[in-house]
Amino acid sequence: MKTIQMTIDERLLKLVDKMSRGRKTNRSAFIRQALEAEIRRQRVRDDETRHAEGYVRKPVAPGEFDAWLNEQDWGAS
Repeated sequence: MKTIQMTIDERLLKLVDKMSRGRKTNRSAFIRQALEAEIRRQRVRDDETRHAEGYVRKPVAPGEFDAWLNEQDWGAS
């Protein structure tokens, strides 16, 4: 681990401390987890953007997935 210094406003610090206590963890662990969660969310957003851009560049052709229609099982009998 590496120790860093950061600036945070008093209101946010109070919220971090309150949530840290509620989760029975410390401030550093809480902030690490929050940063990791945001990095994961950003990666998902980036993947979704690339996925959507791919369909803009190469849209689904009519009938492209028709062969799979009979393979779908939505659980309805």
